[in-house]
Parts: sequence; C-alpha cells; structure tokens
Amino acid sequence: MRYGFTTGSCAAAAAKAAAYMLLTGFKKIEITIETPKGIPYKANVLDIMRSENEVRCAVEKDGGDDPDITTGTWIYAEVSYAEENVKQGIIIEGGIGVGRVTKLGLDQPVGNAAINRVPREMIKKEVLEVCRLADYKGGLRIEISVPEGEKLCERTFNPRLGIVGGISILGTSGIVEPMSSQALIDTIRVELRQRRALGYDYVAVSPGNYGLDFMKKTYGYDLDKSVKCSNFIGATIDMAVEMGFQKMLLTGHIGKLIKVAGGIMNTHSKEADCRMELLAAFSVKEQLEPFQVKRILECVTTEEAVSVIEKSGKLQQVMEQIAERICYYMKNRAGGKMKTDCILFSNEYGELAKSKEAEEWFILLGREQAQQI
Repeated sequence: MRYGFTTGSCAAAAAKAAAYMLLTGFKKIEITIETPKGIPYKANVLDIMRSENEVRCAVEKDGGDDPDITTGTWIYAEVSYAEENVKQGIIIEGGIGVGRVTKLGLDQPVGNAAINRVPREMIKKEVLEVCRLADYKGGLRIEISVPEGEKLCERTFNPRLGIVGGISILGTSGIVEPMSSQALIDTIRVELRQRRALGYDYVAVSPGNYGLDFMKKTYGYDLDKSVKCSNFIGATIDMAVEMGFQKMLLTGHIGKLIKVAGGIMNTHSKEADCRMELLAAFSVKEQLEPFQVKRILECVTTEEAVSVIEKSGKLQQVMEQIAERICYYMKNRAGGKMKTDCILFSNEYGELAKSKEAEEWFILLGREQAQQI
C-alpha cells in the first residue's frame, strides 16, 4: 500500500518553496524536503502568488492509501520579511483554517496555533536551509493556512480536544502510514494528558459512541468530556498508569467488553472475535441448559445471545460474573497500580451489570459535571 505525507510535511514544503521564491526571486514549481522518517517528499507547488515582500503558495495533501479526510486539501504557506526588530529567526503562525488551542495538555500552549512541535521544527529546518543558500541572515515570518480547515475541523477530534477554528498541522514522522492505528492511539494519549493536566487522577473511558450515549441517557453524565478509547483498551490502561491516574471506569456495550472478560485488550474483530464462546462459557458456569448454551454459540450478535440468557432467568448472574472478570483483567493489565471499575449495557436491556464500586463513580462524575456547568 502507498504511504502519504502529513499536513506537517505539506506545510514545511510550502514554506520552503515560498521562502526560496522570496529570497532568490526565482519561481519554484516543485520542491523536495526531508521528512523526520528519512523519506524525501517531492511536492508540486501550487497557486503561487508573489510580490516584493511576500510569497504565498500551496501544497496539496496526499494521504496515500490511508483514509484521511484532509487528502486533497491545499496547505498554504505565506512567507514575508519579519519586522525590523526581528534581526534573525523564524516566526511561525497559524492563519485561516488552522485551529487554535483552548485547553491544557496539548502539544502547544493555550492560545497558540495548533501547529505541533515536529511540524514547527520541520518548517524551521527547511526554511533555514533556504536562508543559508540565499545567504540571508534576517528574520522571516511564516503563516500556515488551510482555507478548507474550518469546515474539515468538524469531522476531526479537534472540537473534542479543545482546538477551535480549524484543523491541526500534525505529524511526528512526516509520513502517513496506510491503516496505521498510531494516530488513534496518539489521540487517546492527548485526551488522557489533557485530563491529567486539569488535575484529575481518575478517568472514565468508553470504546465509542454507544457508551457515551448510554451514560448520558441513563446517568446524565456527558462522557464526551472524558476519553474515547476505541478498540485500544489495553493501550489506554497502559497510558493511564504511566500518567499517574488512580482510577478508571470503563463503560461499554457487551459486544465490545465481553472480549475484555477473556483478557483481550484490543477489541477489534481482526484481533479476536470470541464473543459467543465467552458468553457461552460464563453461561455454563451459571448452569444454563446445554440447549441454551448451544443457541448462544449459534447467535450472530451479542444482543441475540443476551436475549437467550435473559430467557433462562439467569441474566443478572451471568453478567455480574462478566463484569467481575473484566475488572480482573483491567487490574491485571494495570499491574495493580490503578483501581478499575466497569459498566456493561446492551441496546435492548440497558444496564446489564456494573462492578461493586461503580456507584461511587456517579457521585464523582456528577460532582465534576456540576463544577463544569
């Protein structure tokens, strides 16, 4: 599969091309930069606008074979001479369509443009190379902009993270690897770090929107203020422990969390799918009839399997066993360094079970939400 290049690489390429045209006076329709990964990026230079004191141009984002919403977007850089009092140095700013940081715990301080550290380093490195080539020792001002950024922002994690007004200029390697899960894990890390920066030593997490909606509807708590861990439950636990969290509440649909009851910490179907086998095993332990266990094994969905268990009259017992086992494996993954609780639900039956001390979370989370209103 074909890899692509990050918004950070595009910004650096556009900035280098614009700086070259400003300082040399020559037009540049193609530019090459070196990514942190060591892979050269050769980009076409688009929509060039030149004047005596500034140059603006764009590079089109190519996400490769990764399903990236920014693919095809034009990333602009405008390079101009810095004010006279800036004798040397590169000033990097965000323009239209580049988000602005409003919450603690992100790569950039509150108030800064959401141009992350590595892209800033890439931009500076590439532009300084041009300065050396042109023997220019003065200062330059670089503004990165993304005309479509404000619209694209609505389809990213940025509003949730507290980045407003546009997309982020991202990338640590400079390239986009097809189907890489690293971007999701990085987002989870950011959300955890933000929460820790606000002083909380406890965190409620959920694999996805089902869990968020359930908590809001059932308990009135907006989990959107907390962390969405996708399939990466084990990695989320690891990062939470690393950051010093003391408690974690995991809320999720039985279809996801039943896997955790078997010690599976990445719940994506390509990693493992033994939902019916685990439900059948817990049902055997609670002495369901053999024909009922057989029906569970033949089910296609966990909702269907839960219905079979419910008709046996032992739904509560089975689900309590599952909740207990989920907490066991979460605690085991955390190395005993973090207290763990869970809440299980299904679409049809609502709450199925919760760990013994999960009730304490409703007080804790309710108090936090009241403080945020």
